[in-house]
Amino acid sequence: GKTPEHLIHIVDEWVARGKNVLATRAEPSIAAAICARIARAQYDPVSRCLAIIQQPIEPVDRRLCIVAAGTADVPVAEEARRTAAFFGVEASTLYDVGVAGIHRLLGQIETVRQADACIVVAGMEGALPSVIGGLVACPVIAVPTSVGYGTHQQGMTALFAMLNSCAEGITVVNIDNGFGGACAALRILRTIQR
Repeated sequence: GKTPEHLIHIVDEWVARGKNVLATRAEPSIAAAICARIARAQYDPVSRCLAIIQQPIEPVDRRLCIVAAGTADVPVAEEARRTAAFFGVEASTLYDVGVAGIHRLLGQIETVRQADACIVVAGMEGALPSVIGGLVACPVIAVPTSVGYGTHQQGMTALFAMLNSCAEGITVVNIDNGFGGACAALRILRTIQR
């Protein structure tokens, strides 16, 4: 919702201070203007994330797995993945493993079980976080998406399903909030002792 002028000013301020910058939900035209001004700027059109790395990112030795139910959920999952990477956590990903093709998830469930935390992104009826919550012991962060048809109600159906999950202890963030899902996972991962 910021104007291009505001965003460019904000980015210029942080770059002048030598800081790393992460912008989410960056519109392509604004991202193009910033990339034209700043050679280090990198924009990913799938996640709509723009990053400018000026300082080394300290790697975090934690295992994060990001799971997306369908290919339409990938932009939100990629927003989560790029946010986690910006803060030093490289995530493994499992995409297109939703309940409609549950065999694809079950064939790779050990990847999820080895994670210290898991972000699960799903639209439609939002069932995937409940399934994963019943199969793994690590913290699960559920991210509903506005993907679907029929009575998906722009993600409200998935949000309500995740909030009412019978797999106890699932954390739920707002609709299409891959950034928030990653931030919740980062808080959890930073508290884990090794």
